[in-house]
Amino acid sequence: MAAVLVVLLAAGGCSERGGDGGGGGRGSGASGPALEAVASLTVKGRAPRAGYEREAFGSSWSDTDHNGCGTRDDILRRDLAEVTFRDGHCEVASGTLDDDPYTGRTVRFVRGRSKVDIDHVVALSDAWQKGARTWDRDRRVAFANDPLNLIAVDASANRRKGDGDTATWLPPHRAYRCDYVARQVAVKRKYGVWVTRAEKGAMVRVLRGCPKTRLPRR
Repeated sequence: MAAVLVVLLAAGGCSERGGDGGGGGRGSGASGPALEAVASLTVKGRAPRAGYEREAFGSSWSDTDHNGCGTRDDILRRDLAEVTFRDGHCEVASGTLDDDPYTGRTVRFVRGRSKVDIDHVVALSDAWQKGARTWDRDRRVAFANDPLNLIAVDASANRRKGDGDTATWLPPHRAYRCDYVARQVAVKRKYGVWVTRAEKGAMVRVLRGCPKTRLPRR
């Protein structure tokens, strides 16, 4: 299984989606090449998952930017097209996820029967095992609601990902893999979340195929 994964990563095509312009459509601007930034990540073994619970990162979708809207609606409004609202400005009722980053498909969002999830690109459980267990609550809440770590994606693909890192899961949509890994690198560097040796190796293998891919800022 491990050998198959290595082959997959080495062959996993990446388009340089936004390579010179920065990070692709989801996450404007850039702060340097993602491949170079991998070297700044601390390498350690994965700590036990013991003690992890979602509540350790605060209640789901807090309004951490104090704009009157929960984080989930902020990300839906950012990532969906043709957005409509229930309340005029905040609670997203419907929209369309064009070119879903994980599958490349178009996915329709309808509140209450949605096929769209908001994914933590660096999963909360993964972060917990790589440093977040020692953070204070405020830092964990900020991490869980940071737009840099959040994207709207196809729900079924997101649930197959689980809490996988780069060494264990990559988007089936190969054109997004470089941007996906660059976003994981950006999040881990920002918060000091460490990586395993296998994870760092996988990041390097993906980003060597698209060395101009830059880190997203948000």
